[in-house]
Amino acid sequence: MKHFKKISELHEALGVKPPEHPLFSAIYGERDTCPGNTEIEFSSAFYIIGFKKLKSGSMLYGKTKYDHDLGSMSFVKPQQKVSFKNVELEERGFLIIIHEDFLPGTALCSEIKKYGYFDYEVNEALHLSPAEEDIIWNLYYSIEKEHYNNTDELSKAIIVSHLDSMLKYAQRFYKRQFINRTELTGSTVTKFNALLAANFEERKTKNIGLPTVSLMADELNISSRYLTDLLKQETGKTALELIHLFLIGEAKNLLTEGELNISEISHLLGFENTTYFSRLFKKEVGTAPNKFRGSLLN
Repeated sequence: MKHFKKISELHEALGVKPPEHPLFSAIYGERDTCPGNTEIEFSSAFYIIGFKKLKSGSMLYGKTKYDHDLGSMSFVKPQQKVSFKNVELEERGFLIIIHEDFLPGTALCSEIKKYGYFDYEVNEALHLSPAEEDIIWNLYYSIEKEHYNNTDELSKAIIVSHLDSMLKYAQRFYKRQFINRTELTGSTVTKFNALLAANFEERKTKNIGLPTVSLMADELNISSRYLTDLLKQETGKTALELIHLFLIGEAKNLLTEGELNISEISHLLGFENTTYFSRLFKKEVGTAPNKFRGSLLN
């Protein structure tokens, strides 16, 4: 697999003209302008923002294929593995390529790391409504115009400002997507809690340890970051917070039943040691497990 340190190397591999700037690039493509016979697998030192509707071929990042039935935006971070295979565009599309060295000294340098969708899988790409597409395209054209036509000492600041707006809109549109897709596929939190319950039943006969966000995400066939953001939208709590609430709820039930001691309850729930269990219980409930049980007896 190739690793591109220079944007010019990626341009050459994609068969497009050399970039105007060594650390920033905006590539526009129309339908049928992609050759459709290019196969490339790479990682890079770049953030890549893409919009495309594919006529044929495939794109992969993470572990899954890009859903090209609808127009989508995708977001790739530095060092992430990407694969393009025989891609042809159904309509116009763009790639914005931002070398990580382009951002130091700008507010976006730290801000871009806060956008969780750069950690999503490709099948969690952002699906845009026509009105949302218009907003994104207007921002792209503003970036392209500034990049190619008006280069001066303020150009970078203006480009970064437009990029910041594009990423903020993407954040807003993802929240809309979370709501819409929940209506289509059912409540994620319901499925999540069902998996936690099944995991707890399995732990009664197997020593499988604590449920993790990664494990739950794999079971639901989505990335950990997407799961956390989706649950945050639905419940106001992260995946890890919901796992902790579930475990504490089960702990309260077991303490109320009174058949197991604190160590046995800790082990049954999957904790490696009783101290960690007791600390988490006190943090969530406000009192230690033994005192909680004592209050029930009183």
